[in-house]
Amino acid sequence: MSLSAIILILWPVFSLADTPQVELRRDDAAGHLQILIDGREALVYQYAPTLDLPHYWPMNSPSGKNMLVQRTEPYPHHRSFWFADTVRLNGGREVSLYNAFYSGRKTGENMYAPPYRDHIRHLRFTRLEAKGGIAAVDTDLIWEMDGDTPILKEERRLTVYALADGEYFLDLTFKLTSAYGEVEFISDDVHYAWPFLRLEKLWSGEEGGTIITDTSATGQEATNMKVARWIDYSNTVASETAGVAVFEWPYGKEHRWLTRDYGCFGPRRTDERSGKPFNLKKGESITQRVGVLVHRGDSKEGRVAERYELFVGGNWRR
Repeated sequence: MSLSAIILILWPVFSLADTPQVELRRDDAAGHLQILIDGREALVYQYAPTLDLPHYWPMNSPSGKNMLVQRTEPYPHHRSFWFADTVRLNGGREVSLYNAFYSGRKTGENMYAPPYRDHIRHLRFTRLEAKGGIAAVDTDLIWEMDGDTPILKEERRLTVYALADGEYFLDLTFKLTSAYGEVEFISDDVHYAWPFLRLEKLWSGEEGGTIITDTSATGQEATNMKVARWIDYSNTVASETAGVAVFEWPYGKEHRWLTRDYGCFGPRRTDERSGKPFNLKKGESITQRVGVLVHRGDSKEGRVAERYELFVGGNWRR
């Protein structure tokens, strides 16, 4: 078997026959890593070197329907399930990795192709392991400008937990380190979340989907830029009711959220580093951790509140 197409399956001796099994299928030539549960694709990490931003797509519902859009209009820079920002290295030019798509070669009206002058690049996997119902996918990435000038080092840790009936939970931590000089973060109040998720239109609020928070606030107007511990987005598509909830790790400070009825949502940083410039001196780091639950039913049927408490209580461990 070639190194560019590796299947990692490790079955622990204590695994029960009815426990969902996680499998990782790596294809370096295609630049993607499939995460499968009981043989069915749940999530794919896209990391081809020609991309503007590594991202996760598709992300499938418990019955196998894709829930995220990889590219859309009028915002073709959105990348399904992704993480980026706008920064400045050592007092230099503003570099918007959020808008990295537009740094590519122009091929038409609002159309761009590789190479992308500014981009985030996958460097390597530092851990790939699947054991029974749990998988670990750890990666090193680099944020670059002007082709190959490094800005930030990123370390990303993803743990996947297979649940019953096609449901699954993602525990995701990303850490940015200013390894190449002082970095100023200059993202505004409107155009960032850490991370973003962009739902397919069929799952969105514009198509009857429900945005709800832990405080029972619903809809974009009541949830956007508001404090929440978690936000759930659910809808019924082709007779399946399902949703995706994002959990913010409690750092002892409140987080506000970006929400959109057209299907985009995600948590922001804490207020002192959100919507205002801040700097990381050389060698300093910033970290954010979230949980992502793909569940059956609405927020109540999906036991979102209960599962949030499991997450913050440490009962889903890496």
